[in-house]
Amino acid sequence: MLNRLTMSLAALAAVAPVFAHAKQPLSEVPEIDDALYYIAVAKEIDDYCDRIDGRRLKALGVIWNLKSKANDMGYSDDEIRAYIDSDVEKARMRARGEAYLAANGVSYEKPESFCALGRAEIDRNSAIGVYLRAN
Repeated sequence: MLNRLTMSLAALAAVAPVFAHAKQPLSEVPEIDDALYYIAVAKEIDDYCDRIDGRRLKALGVIWNLKSKANDMGYSDDEIRAYIDSDVEKARMRARGEAYLAANGVSYEKPESFCALGRAEIDRNSAIGVYLRAN
């Protein structure tokens, strides 16, 4: 019995480093996922409010930096592309964004509500507001 326990512990010790180095999904890396979420919400505001524009070049620069950061964290270009192209991830991000919009009084039937939120985000210089500019 003790021999079996010793062998089990030795086997666990041998594979533990493999588990310790396993990468989590990019959707669980806040510095990547949250930054993309902020950009996505800003784009939605830009799409529905004609008095606010998205700061596209700033967003593009951040996206390239996020890709580099993900590469530095050990994610391959294929893993990054799979995360970006995933229908499941797109649906998750959309649901998260729509929940934020709804919680802040935004309605797709009332484009002005997008403008009000956009102006508030700009005024607060929030993580979303930095990607927006009032016309």
